[in-house]
Amino acid sequence: MTNKKKPGGWLESLKTVVYAGLIAIGIRTVAFEPFNIPSGSMIPTLLVGDYLFVSKYAYGYSKHSLPFSPDLFQGRIFGSLPTRGDVAVFKFPRDNSTDYIKRIIGLPGDRVQVRQGRLYLNRQEVPRESQGLYTVEGDGPRITVRLYRESLPASAGSPARQHQILEASDDQNYDNTPEFLVPAGHVFAMGDNRDNSLDSRDMSIGVGFVPMENLVGRAEMIFFSVDGSAAWWEVWAWPFAVRWDRLLTAVR
Repeated sequence: MTNKKKPGGWLESLKTVVYAGLIAIGIRTVAFEPFNIPSGSMIPTLLVGDYLFVSKYAYGYSKHSLPFSPDLFQGRIFGSLPTRGDVAVFKFPRDNSTDYIKRIIGLPGDRVQVRQGRLYLNRQEVPRESQGLYTVEGDGPRITVRLYRESLPASAGSPARQHQILEASDDQNYDNTPEFLVPAGHVFAMGDNRDNSLDSRDMSIGVGFVPMENLVGRAEMIFFSVDGSAAWWEVWAWPFAVRWDRLLTAVR
């Protein structure tokens, strides 16, 4: 009877690590990818310190669905248009590498304009309803601004969508714009923190029109959130820095 020599334990451990890595890459590529929010352009919907899952399958797959965006193919596979009002992650069109997250406001063929702080879609004013004041914290100096509920019109196969926005005033840099005609194969994106967002309203150094190919996925759920009040070494303070009420909440 011949005894077979068993492979070393280290080799089995290495295989386990490799398999786990491949599975993680596969999930990240085709299903969900985690992102964190480093800036306040999407307040009040998303706060600095939020961690969320983005569905990679929502709009189909492009080269930006893969780690490091390898130039393996052009366009999208199984592509579909976003719904007006989706919160989406995309690659900044000017470098095709930096991740941005904004709300999709305009679809191909839409006319988008802001006049005196009010959003117009296809030359119709988008309704907004005052909800009082909102204090912005965790993104620079503490300031109080106006809170509104905005109602975007329905898009094909989807009902009208409501979300909250912030306005410091109706006379800031991007509160009066020309009318933009969204070209085919592109979308128009804006931050919910309207006076503190570099987005599609700026065609020179800002986001401009976002190519569909640059879409990474749709924000789905906040799975973790911290307010930044505890340093990494202040272990005793970690539980008090977690925003427990935001955990496992859907992004709307």
